[in-house]
This record gives sequence, structure tokens and C-alpha cells, in this order.
Amino acid sequence: MAAVYKSISKASAKDHDEDASSAAKQKIRNKVLILSSRGVTFRHRHLMNDLYSLLPHSRKDAKLDTKTKLFQLNELAELYNCNNICFFEARKGQDLYLWMSKPPNGPTVKFHAQNLHTMDELNFTGNCLKGSRPLLSFDASFDKQAHLRVIKELFLQTFSVPKNARKTKPFVDHVMAFSIADGKIWIRCYQINETEPTKSKPGDDHAMEVDETPKKVNKNDTNLSLVEIGPRFVLTPIIIQESSFGGPIIFENKEFVSPNQVRREVRLAKAAKRNFRAEKGFERKAKRGDLGLNSQGSRKKEVDPLNEKALFA
Repeated sequence: MAAVYKSISKASAKDHDEDASSAAKQKIRNKVLILSSRGVTFRHRHLMNDLYSLLPHSRKDAKLDTKTKLFQLNELAELYNCNNICFFEARKGQDLYLWMSKPPNGPTVKFHAQNLHTMDELNFTGNCLKGSRPLLSFDASFDKQAHLRVIKELFLQTFSVPKNARKTKPFVDHVMAFSIADGKIWIRCYQINETEPTKSKPGDDHAMEVDETPKKVNKNDTNLSLVEIGPRFVLTPIIIQESSFGGPIIFENKEFVSPNQVRREVRLAKAAKRNFRAEKGFERKAKRGDLGLNSQGSRKKEVDPLNEKALFA
């Protein structure tokens, strides 16, 4: 009887361990929902396609009609079984904002995307395997401030491809680098290029004649280099909300200037320059009129009464 009880307890313990391991595997799986709003340009759309191809665990959805009720994205993520959201919001057909969230509890970070360059327009020589997993490289500045640590964790949850994700290849052949400069986050993608060291180079024929004993090459030695593949873009953090697309604002970038404000200042500068030139021209004409000079710089001539313009006016 004791032996039967022992065998049953071992079987139940084994089943419990299998359930725990399967539950852990389910927790590791991450899916990213990528979608945009109405009004995106071709450059924004190509950037979305590049990120979708780099993230095999992502899912792309149709455009969202609203730009105010962003909390509806939580329901979409639950519908598609996604626990990360990348929402591209286009404003005025030229400004692009990136919302990254971790539903349902948050946080949510809003970025302003600038200097967008897609894979098609860069024409880099690097190329990575479609569906491979990336290495994420972060600058040391991400650990210095609290809001940067939150952004780093959100990037890890979004751009790190799980091992058992769908459409994932068992290879790691590219790197995504995140660096901070001038208060902005610069994102670059590189291919890990591995080349085997050769015994001789094409231009070393004379060297081989002098020393005909070839050197032994270790099979484990490989030359590693990074080749940029794109895309490249710059993100400026604006605000961080506590929950997913809602809740109190826990961080706000005071140094951020809206692109609308920048364009307004440029227009005001051009208008002020034009008004200054117009005022100077008016003052010059008034001064020349007071001196009795015409526009050509000579004194006014008396009008001939027999002139055709005076007769047939």
C-alpha cells in the first residue's frame, strides 16, 4: 500500500512540475500589437513595416479611426492576446508620435519620432535573417535616471523576442542599439557579420614565397564586425503615464518643444523679417520724397504740358 501511495505521489508531483513549467512558458510569451492612426505618410508606413519584419512576435492591425479614445487599444490588445502595444499617431500629415504601452496595467510612454530613415531608402549592405532574435544594447545612461529605467524596461518587453515565439528562427544575428544623446533616444540596427580568418590574402603572394610554412588557423577564431541594416530613427520622450493609455502623469519632459511651436516661431521670424524690410522701404521712400528726389535718385523734372501722357491721360 505504501508503494502504491509513493508512486501516486510521484506522478502527481511530476504533473504539478509539468503544469508549472508550461505556465512559465506561457508567461514568457510576449506579443506586440503594431498599428497606426489615420493620416500616416508613406515614410511612416514603411517604418512600421520594417519594425514588423524585425519583430517576429508582433501582430499588425488595421488603422485606428480615433485619436482621442486611445483606451480602446487595451481592448484590441486583449482581443488579439497581445501584452505590448506600439501605436503610431500621425498629426497634420507630417508629425509622428509613438505610443508604447504595457496593457492592462501600464505604464505608457509617448515619444516624438524624428529623423526617420527606412531600410529601402538607406540601401545598407547589411542583411539579417527574417525571424531571427536580436540582441538589445543599451547605453549606460539608461540606469542613471528613474524615467530612463522605466523606458529601458519597456523597450526590453517590446523589442526582445522570446525564444518560443511564433515565426522565430533559432538564430541571433543582429543587434538593436539604444543610445542617449541631447535628451533623445537614438535607435540603430546592426547585423553581426562573422568571417573566418583566411590563411593568405590575394595580395600576399610575395609573402608566401618568403615564408612557405602556413600558420595554423584556429577553427574557433572568427572575425566579428557590425554592419548597419536599418531602420534608424530618433525618439524624444514626452510623458509617461502610470496606467495603460490613462492615469496620472508620472513624468513630463519640460525641455520638449512641440513641432507646431517650432513651425510657428519660424513663421513669425519670416514675417518679422519681411515687415522690417517693408518698413525700411517705406521710410526710404518718405525720406527721398522729403528731399525732392524721385525713385531713380535724381531731382524731379517739370512735367511737359504737351507730353502725350499729360494730353491723353
